[in-house]
Amino acid sequence: MLEVRNVSKSYATPRGPLPILRDLSFALEQGDAVSIVGPSGSGKSTLLYILGALEPPTAGTVTLDGRNPFELSDKELSAFRNKEVGFVFQDHCLLPQCTVLENVLIPTMVAAPDGDVNARARQRLDQVGLSQRLDHRPAELSGGEKQRVAVARALIRGPKLLLCDEPTGNLDSRTATQVAGLLLEINRTSKTILVVVTHNADLAARFPKAFELIDGSLRPR
Repeated sequence: MLEVRNVSKSYATPRGPLPILRDLSFALEQGDAVSIVGPSGSGKSTLLYILGALEPPTAGTVTLDGRNPFELSDKELSAFRNKEVGFVFQDHCLLPQCTVLENVLIPTMVAAPDGDVNARARQRLDQVGLSQRLDHRPAELSGGEKQRVAVARALIRGPKLLLCDEPTGNLDSRTATQVAGLLLEINRTSKTILVVVTHNADLAARFPKAFELIDGSLRPR
């Protein structure tokens, strides 16, 4: 379970603190899929980074299965993010010099040995429909294929939480629909907690749970 309790976030400015998020509280169970929409600058990405333990809240707590990542040491926090959280960004962030298979394996290279990671990477690539592209490099892929590689990479260590920041923002409408369907199918079969922030109203509407972030507050849609 992902639990967010009274989370606020503000940034220091010459004129005093600038509040971004205000006293957010919600809980998501294993297998939940949620979209979050809101205008630019509303704090959607900031919230995602806090959920993924990339940035601490100013106040409040975030726990995943009872663990508060911000209470961990730096080494433990890095291991927590690597194992428990998968990230998919608007830009696929693939390494151009690496093959598809190598890109998917990157998160396993900084972790202790965890079974047959090559077999697992191939399984994930088959899951996203790219089993015939293992030896290709990013320059040889379409935009949708690159994002599918990014999804496979995010899933390689079996995370409990999958966070997506505008995952279809750089894609045409047809490809965006395919990637959205892929994310929801993975959520259904893997039972990860899926949180997607997006400007795309059509994408947001496909999720069983939807929130809107306005003036730092999260409201059901």
